Amino acid sequence: MQGSPSDPRRMRAWLTVAVDEARISVGEGGIPIGAALIGPDGEVLGRGHNRRVQDADPSLHAETAAFRAAGRRRTYRDTTMVTTLSPCWYCSGLVRQFGISRVVIGEARTFVGGHTWLAEHGTDIVLLDDPQCVELMEHFIAANPELWMEDIGDDGEHRQR
Repeated sequence: MQGSPSDPRRMRAWLTVAVDEARISVGEGGIPIGAALIGPDGEVLGRGHNRRVQDADPSLHAETAAFRAAGRRRTYRDTTMVTTLSPCWYCSGLVRQFGISRVVIGEARTFVGGHTWLAEHGTDIVLLDDPQCVELMEHFIAANPELWMEDIGDDGEHRQR
């Protein structure tokens, strides 16, 4: 896709990859969160979705799945993590640990993770407030409140407002 890495159309195209992953997760009985790690030239390096339920592995969040799928790189600077939902503290730590330069977020209405903290530490944050991402999570939370409360939705303690 042509255009600069900060082109809004390009970021929306990347979000489509993450949304597709979120839909795969729902189809597998999981949580509808998807992500993609994008290279400096706009190529998808890795993509993934939350597999916490499917694999009974609390560490398999969408961002970690996309990061793992991208494989080992000399550096992650100049890469972009695209995610359908504001990254939790665990995933925010991954972004910071590996120096991922930008995070493109589908929505932060249903959950506010660590993206403000990331911005305070120099990560470029782009919040798209995508209605499709909001709808996916709102529908999931309404249909699966116990599952949502099991992890990041627990008691609201993780929310930053």
